[in-house]
Amino acid sequence: MIVPAQFLTRSLRHSPYGPVITRILAAGLNAVHPGEAVRRFVKREKNKLRIANLLYPLEKDQRTFIIAFGKASLPMADSLAEILRDRLTGGVVIPKHAAGWTSGRLAVMEGGHPVPDERSLAAGRRVIELISGLREEDLVFCLISGGGSALMAAPVGGVTLSDLQALTSSLLACGASIEDINILRRHLDLLKGGGLARLAFPARVVSLILSDVVGNPLEAIASGPTAPDPTTCADALAVLEKYKLPKKIPESVITALRSGYETIKPGDAVFENVDNLLVGSNLIAAQAALKQADIESFHPYLLRTDLQGEARQVAVELCRTLRWAWQTGNPAPRPACIIAGGETTVTLVGNGRGGRNTELALASVTELADFPEVMLLSLATDGEDGPTDAAGAVVNGETLGRAFAMGLDPVDYLRRNDSYTFFAALDDLLKPGPTVTNVHDLIYLFTF
Repeated sequence: MIVPAQFLTRSLRHSPYGPVITRILAAGLNAVHPGEAVRRFVKREKNKLRIANLLYPLEKDQRTFIIAFGKASLPMADSLAEILRDRLTGGVVIPKHAAGWTSGRLAVMEGGHPVPDERSLAAGRRVIELISGLREEDLVFCLISGGGSALMAAPVGGVTLSDLQALTSSLLACGASIEDINILRRHLDLLKGGGLARLAFPARVVSLILSDVVGNPLEAIASGPTAPDPTTCADALAVLEKYKLPKKIPESVITALRSGYETIKPGDAVFENVDNLLVGSNLIAAQAALKQADIESFHPYLLRTDLQGEARQVAVELCRTLRWAWQTGNPAPRPACIIAGGETTVTLVGNGRGGRNTELALASVTELADFPEVMLLSLATDGEDGPTDAAGAVVNGETLGRAFAMGLDPVDYLRRNDSYTFFAALDDLLKPGPTVTNVHDLIYLFTF
């Protein structure tokens, strides 16, 4: 579980509200701790499991497997294995980080993220081996969380790992939305777009899902391995055209998308054997943080949980909301805690370091200059913002003045996409470490 002290930065240490704010941040993340989420949803009643309003028998001659993949896979698998106990046959867990975690009956295989690597490929092969030849009486639990798309890979025929890596890198660099990225992933991988469910048929498949996608579309979370895919190869080709990528990616990708191989669609008989259940989301985290804010005597307000778009543009809109709240008390009077959730993107034009949350914060520095009683915090709930060890950053009305005093120009750093370096110099990077959960991002707007 996350403790408040993990969020302390220079600005929070010097603010009289610092301890309160860190408690609010911790409350939001702890509400979506994946192990706790599984324990809340899954109850064992002798030789049956109750999940929500559904009952699943655990027969002696039945084989029961766990396939867990994503950044939250370890604690999710740990909790479910503890509940299943003697009825667990085996399985595999595919996290990003596995240091210090072992299980006798569950193989643990790290995968690559955000770009798949050889470990991702090995994990994909292991999953295919595990689910090949399952029987109708078998039960498979898929524990799905953000990051699963890259951590487990099984490319379609003619597409190599290096092809997938080149495509993924191009999509990330051009600022493609996660929805568009996952349309391509679904059509280039045997386990995505319902592929895992198809390969596991006729076994019963129960997926417990921790959502990291705006709006929680099942086909987009980890590219929907157990969900029907409403999109087509033609849609995937259109995504490539949208971002002007056809001439920048391997020809094998185009060939595969034109080959006629399709994902399985809504209404397919495979899904009569599949239950997809959401156990955690951005909304749940935001609501828990707002509840804690109310306890701490802030006026809580949920702005939205569907933020998308270029991080620096979203920052401008959020800062307008924050300044307006400070000036008018609308949508919440001072002291206020206003929360927005979602996932922005960054189009790389420079060679600096950073992620979407630190970039959003950096774009807020000039917008909040000289507003003395406001603070913005942008936080990746998985604890890792892009390819860095930071989860986000803190901005207040004094940030610009402090930066200028140190010879730092936020406009220049933003031009170079170097948000990490900027906030590292100010000691205002949020570094809680890996949180073992992932429900995309939370942006906190405070007025005092």
